[in-house]
Amino acid sequence: MSTKTQLRPHTLTQERLDLIRPLFGPGVAIAAFHPMDQVPTPFAEELACLSPRAVDKRRREFAAGRAAAHQAMRDLGQIPRPITVAQTRAPIWPRGITGSITHTHSCAIAAVTPVSPLRAVGIDVEEDTPLKEDLRPAICTSSELSWLAQQENPGQMGKLLFSAKEAAYKCQHTISQAYFGFDGMELEIEADVHTSGVKGDFIARFTADQPPFKRGSAIKGAYVIGAGIIFTTASLGE
Repeated sequence: MSTKTQLRPHTLTQERLDLIRPLFGPGVAIAAFHPMDQVPTPFAEELACLSPRAVDKRRREFAAGRAAAHQAMRDLGQIPRPITVAQTRAPIWPRGITGSITHTHSCAIAAVTPVSPLRAVGIDVEEDTPLKEDLRPAICTSSELSWLAQQENPGQMGKLLFSAKEAAYKCQHTISQAYFGFDGMELEIEADVHTSGVKGDFIARFTADQPPFKRGSAIKGAYVIGAGIIFTTASLGE
């Protein structure tokens, strides 16, 4: 795999990158590719993490996510290194950096940063489609359901809640290595409508102790909706 390969995303992917980049500070590199893009083959160590039964869709999304992470490493001035997978299915990042990878059928995105200034970052991308009403009670707390009922577009906001919890969960898992369900965090979301879409901030609070986090501890995040996706990010500083 060449470390000099410079890939250029197609127009829609570039539009999405332009949309999400303002959510991050200068110390975080962001890259994205479409799963149907022609991307370099992942490192052998990475391919070994895939199930032999993995279907073509899964292989394409995995390769696009790794390509995005490798490009983000380059953007940080580093030589790409393999990102393997732990038994928990979380990425194992090379020494000195941390990050997060996310993908849907139309988008694979990676965020990579040196361990300092961020201890952990979590990102999630979802297609901008409504969260089905019958799924909302499994994802939302009672107060979140009450908040959804007051929204003009509860389906879209439900998907936002789902995505934000995914990003916050990935972020905290880097520190705690803890598993818990959607009721393990409760969100407060602020919305700000712009001509380019909807964006804002959120806070995810733990509803129970998850050492080293205490009940009520907060993880801050941000989101943007546009270009056909819902994108969320959460981070924990030193």
